[in-house]
Amino acid sequence: MPASETPSLIELAALEAKIDQLIEQYLLIKNENKSLKIKQDALVKEKAKLLEKNTQAKTQIEAMLARLKAMENDT
Repeated sequence: MPASETPSLIELAALEAKIDQLIEQYLLIKNENKSLKIKQDALVKEKAKLLEKNTQAKTQIEAMLARLKAMENDT
């Protein structure tokens, strides 16, 4: 092997190692992104349920207050 090819082979090996490292990082980030999207979907659903419960509670409290005022007016 000529001496002039040695640096090129070393550079090529270093580049291949860097590409392998980047692929590994990409796969890790891709998996993390998928996990975060699943968690986000779950949180969005939970928020919707909590907002619905909040609305129901507010409606019930307003109905109770209306009944109390009506009872107060009757006396």
